[in-house]
Amino acid sequence: MYVCSCFGVTEAQVKKHADAGACTPRQIASACKAGTDCGGCVRRIQALLGRGDCARRELLDQRQEPATVGAAGDVRLPEAA
Repeated sequence: MYVCSCFGVTEAQVKKHADAGACTPRQIASACKAGTDCGGCVRRIQALLGRGDCARRELLDQRQEPATVGAAGDVRLPEAA
């Protein structure tokens, strides 16, 4: 079944790129252009990617507090527990 009709990208192709390490719609777009023309397929791509195994996503999920930027432009990391 086609996910992106603009570029003729199928579900199988999106899944193949995801298995190769693409974790986000932007990474899928870089791999096969899906989602870069009309954008109508981006939600479908997000659904296909789901919340599956992705090393990068796991790192983001583990991050508890974001770093902040102070008034002088210095980056402040959260204190360790």
